[in-house]
Amino acid sequence: MQKRFSIIVPFRNEAKNLPTLLNSLAEINYPNSQLEIILVNDNSEDNSVKIIEEFQENYSELNVKLLENKPTSKAPKKDAITTAIKASKFEYIITTDADCQISKTWLKTYNSFIQKTNCSLVAGPVALLQLPGENTNTGRKHILRNFEELDILSLQASTAGAFGINRAFMCNAANLCYKKEAFLKVLGFSGNTNIASGDDVFLLQKFQQRKYPIGFLKSKEAIVYTRAQNNFKNLISQRIRWASKAPAYTSIFAKITGITVFLMNVSLVIAAFLVFLQLINYQTVLIIFLIKFNLDFILIYSAAKFFKRETVLQSYFWSSIFYPFFSTYIALKSLFYGFSWKGREFKK
Repeated sequence: MQKRFSIIVPFRNEAKNLPTLLNSLAEINYPNSQLEIILVNDNSEDNSVKIIEEFQENYSELNVKLLENKPTSKAPKKDAITTAIKASKFEYIITTDADCQISKTWLKTYNSFIQKTNCSLVAGPVALLQLPGENTNTGRKHILRNFEELDILSLQASTAGAFGINRAFMCNAANLCYKKEAFLKVLGFSGNTNIASGDDVFLLQKFQQRKYPIGFLKSKEAIVYTRAQNNFKNLISQRIRWASKAPAYTSIFAKITGITVFLMNVSLVIAAFLVFLQLINYQTVLIIFLIKFNLDFILIYSAAKFFKRETVLQSYFWSSIFYPFFSTYIALKSLFYGFSWKGREFKK
């Protein structure tokens, strides 16, 4: 028997991105009676709502609901998802973002995996969307995109690996599925609504605490593609938002991993300055950097091969040099400063 899915998409000012998502949703190869699409408007100030209303008219055979979010906490996205879940009628919730594109076999692949594993929460792979002409772009925009993609690949490899050793501590709400019943039993996002982000990670931790079965769906048929950030400022803001939830992790493994990565990167940054000032020998620092360089390459290469993005590894060398500085800056700033997100300012 096929599982029934409620697809939930919160959105705010996504007029430029919604057509791509909606077109891919319209092409899902899954019985219309077994799915519903719930889009939650989080106070958009553009014509996002109009685009969705036109979609509803053009695809009347699909069960598409358009809801309005009424934020009640410091986490409007969590409020939007909760609003949608209350209005949903099917047993499995699957979330994605408005700037994403999904495959025709998305739900079929999830259905097969859940049938085999009976998981209460399933995390899926996420990759950057390849736009026409993107591979031929040159200059700063191309360099930034490659850097972002390498970072995404490292996160995906770490996510899949952690699930593989039963120490999962990351997932991405752009491609996340879970039982509605389990969500309600763990009281949803209660307990962390004071943190704007984390609608994925904190939910994962709650499921782990309850010993619910979880899994990672490593399948090309389940990949969700998301757009790259437009500029370096947006990339920094996004990464600060992601990092801001780290202090609230309950997983000891997640905390140890995060602290280890931070100390390694900040150590390399400090060592680079000390070498520049000729206070320490550069050979020792170079050896440590090369060890990290090769270990990271193995991790990222495995993800690049899975997503068929080996070409992006051409930017790996310079990215590996820049990354410790980038990561250290993001980690430190997330501890003391807020961030902007969808036209809103979130203070620390």
